[in-house]
Amino acid sequence: MFKSKIALTVTGIALALLSAAPSAVAAPEPEPSLTPMIIDGNTATSGPWAARLFANGRQTCSATIIAPQYVLTAKHCVASGTISFRIGSLDQTTGGTTATAVQITRHSGSDLAIAKLDRSVNATYAPLGTSTDVRVGQTVQVYGWGATCTNQPEINCQSRYLKYANVRVSSVNARDAYGGVAVRATRIDGITAGGDSGGPMFASGKQVGVASTSDRQSVTNYTNVASYRTWIRSVAGV
Repeated sequence: MFKSKIALTVTGIALALLSAAPSAVAAPEPEPSLTPMIIDGNTATSGPWAARLFANGRQTCSATIIAPQYVLTAKHCVASGTISFRIGSLDQTTGGTTATAVQITRHSGSDLAIAKLDRSVNATYAPLGTSTDVRVGQTVQVYGWGATCTNQPEINCQSRYLKYANVRVSSVNARDAYGGVAVRATRIDGITAGGDSGGPMFASGKQVGVASTSDRQSVTNYTNVASYRTWIRSVAGV
């Protein structure tokens, strides 16, 4: 089983993916590029729950806001440093609301973490799914600002604008980077890469996964949100 985390570090980059839920945020004009973002895929036109994660001011991962003061992301994205977010903007460099984490709660047995923000943020919060919202064979969407290339260091080709890709669920009982329960999916029109970690997988209009690992070619694993709803509720109240 492959285990390649996708958070931005000196040697690698985190995954961040976002899903298809309605949004009032208009998409900016994409930058000229010879390579599509998210490694193929498409430019997102909505994502009001999307959050770009920065560690010590450096673009690192993706995330989602799930309640006024709480952001859901991958545990491997928040190992150290000052964690901050730009929330509700498709452009990771401007717009939306910025906030800083004042507390990080990490799940002991999976690649999940919840950041408590230094302020309440008025946003469209990502609705969290249950086990009935995702199934094998289903086409789902993954979103993020991660790497758009495979021929150079991933930090050099992070997407400025939020991207998404369609993938097909192949298992709802796979494993994430820490051995937690994960949704595994295979490429349809794109795949996640470094910088997409912590971002969402959406199915049936709800967030059903948090990006954990990817082989950058055809397979990605997302921590299964439904398996950890009790823990999420105990921390964030949703």
